[in-house]
Amino acid sequence: MQDKKTFDFLRRLVFEMLLATDGRTTDMLETLLNEKMRVSVLRQELAGGDHIRESILVSGSTNLVVSQNIALVHSGNVPPALFEKIAGKQEGIGKSISALGLESFREVAASGFIPKADVVDLFQKPVSLRFFDCGSLIPYKKYFIYFGLLPGIQMLEYFNPELVNHRLRQAINNDGGRNNEE
Repeated sequence: MQDKKTFDFLRRLVFEMLLATDGRTTDMLETLLNEKMRVSVLRQELAGGDHIRESILVSGSTNLVVSQNIALVHSGNVPPALFEKIAGKQEGIGKSISALGLESFREVAASGFIPKADVVDLFQKPVSLRFFDCGSLIPYKKYFIYFGLLPGIQMLEYFNPELVNHRLRQAINNDGGRNNEE
C-alpha cells in the first residue's frame, strides 16, 4: 500500500512540474527519462500565412512516444530565421529557438488532465494520439511563445501518461530490481 501511495505521489509531482513549466519542456523530459529526445513531424501545412505543425517527441533509445505536439506558428510574429527552420522540419521548435539565440518567453494558458475522448487540436478537431495503452486521462499543456508583444507560436502538448511508469521500469531493470540502500 505504501508503494502505491509513493508512486502516485511521484507521478503527480512529475506531471505537476511538466504542466507548470514555462521553460523548454524537452529539457525536462530528457532529464526525467535520462534519454535524448528526437522530433518526428507528422504533418505540416500552411493556413492563411500561418504554419500548422503536428509532431511527436520520441525517446532516443527506447522509442517511447513521450508527447504529441500541435503548433500554430504565426509567421508575422516570429523571426524569419525561426519560421524557416520550423517550415524546413529541421528540429524541434524549442531547440531552434535556442540554436538561433532568440529571446522569448512562454505563457502557460491552460493545463491539466482531460479524458482521452476529448483530445483535440488547436482548432477543436479530434486528434488521434500516438500513445499506446495510455489510460483514460491525458496530461496536457497549452501555452504561447512570445518573441515580442504578440504571441508568435501557440503550442498544445499532450504527454504520455505512462512516462513515470516507463522511467520506473528503466530504473528497476538497470538496477536488477535491487535497492541501493546501504
